[in-house]
Amino acid sequence: MYVNGFILAVPEGNRAAYIEIAEKFWSLVREYGALSQVECWEADVKDGQTTDFRRAVKAEEGEKIVFSWVTWPDKATADAGEAKMMEDPRMEAFSDMPFDGKRMVYGGFETIVQKEA
Repeated sequence: MYVNGFILAVPEGNRAAYIEIAEKFWSLVREYGALSQVECWEADVKDGQTTDFRRAVKAEEGEKIVFSWVTWPDKATADAGEAKMMEDPRMEAFSDMPFDGKRMVYGGFETIVQKEA
């Protein structure tokens, strides 16, 4: 499995708009091979001594942290899906996001341990 992970700061008042965008995003990534999408809204994010989620995204007053990920069967599928999405005209729906995308942290990860109950 391959995972695209994201951390971002969303103004608290934009929660519904964020959920709407996340729902639209799922429709697109699923079509291009994603297995799952998880979107998590801050419930208990502590400030760290050296670094933390807030500092990673330069969160401002009134913003909540969102931690999310999309899973793919493998990196090749994720890369191919991303390439197809960048050519898809439906991506224009994501040009006006309810958060500052410049402060988003993201990356791709290979799974090394996975446990499920």
